[in-house]
Amino acid sequence: MAKDLLRYDKMIESAMRGVVRQAISDAARHGLPGAHHFYISFRTDHPGTVVPDYLKSRYPQEMTIVLQYQFWGLDVEEESFSVTLSFNNAHERLTVPFQAVTVFADPAVKFTLPFQSAQAPAAQGQPAQAEPAAKTDAPAAPATEEPAAEGSKVVTLDAFRKK
Repeated sequence: MAKDLLRYDKMIESAMRGVVRQAISDAARHGLPGAHHFYISFRTDHPGTVVPDYLKSRYPQEMTIVLQYQFWGLDVEEESFSVTLSFNNAHERLTVPFQAVTVFADPAVKFTLPFQSAQAPAAQGQPAQAEPAAKTDAPAAPATEEPAAEGSKVVTLDAFRKK
């Protein structure tokens, strides 16, 4: 069997992260058009990820943010993006390296990009925790927990959608 010297898997991963970078860059420059909004799951323990300590202790491995109605200062660099979100009525600045992103989704168009290389081996298969940080039009609703296998916790994102 021939050895893969060109690493197509790495090339595809890089191209997909470029799609995420471009989508977030467009949102930073022009806002989110129509019903577009982003769910972004990322590794909180990835080098270069900056989140407040109380959020890191609540989500020690992975968390999900929603960019939809209320976010400020969305800045995109070559290797990361930063955004200010509201958590319990407190504005907090987060910085997320694109390499830390585990899932990027735009539910308005049923578009999802999962990333495997950002997940640590122990975290693979673990669900992301939903944080209603960017949602302000509807009253805050707690995430609904559903039973899951072997002590893992699944948080449905439907709790944060407009009804």
